[in-house]
Amino acid sequence: MDDTPPTPLDRGLLRLMRIRGAFAGAVLIAAAAGAEIALRGELPLPWGILIVPAVLLFAYLALWSPPRRYRAWGYWMDGEELRLRRGVWTRVHTLVPLDHVQHIDVSQGPVERSLGICSLVLHTAGTLHSQIVVPGLTRDTAERMRDEIRARIREEPA
Repeated sequence: MDDTPPTPLDRGLLRLMRIRGAFAGAVLIAAAAGAEIALRGELPLPWGILIVPAVLLFAYLALWSPPRRYRAWGYWMDGEELRLRRGVWTRVHTLVPLDHVQHIDVSQGPVERSLGICSLVLHTAGTLHSQIVVPGLTRDTAERMRDEIRARIREEPA
């Protein structure tokens, strides 16, 4: 399984990342514009001293960063384990033995629903990192994975 490329997530996740980035960037632009207007009468600042960096940060959050973060995600699943890969700056590889899974959720918020994606949430024993989320799956893929993991959980040890 080490030589096989990871299964990529649905492209709807990239759109979701862009929407979230655009929303965060818009809040920053609004805050920068408000601060610039409030400080305009008090300090002799040139126009754009706060708004221009906020617009650049908006472009980073909504346009440049999401594709890189999206490409960093991937997963592998076989009959024994689920492996996740994520992270641009810090690479994180998570290995989940399927017989440690206690229960499974398929989660889908309103924006995810409109984009046709959902998340598979695995709950394992323990307290640290006991919830593993695989975002950006189609509903069919998430339900198929849930059913495969559920069948694995129900198997009696040999």
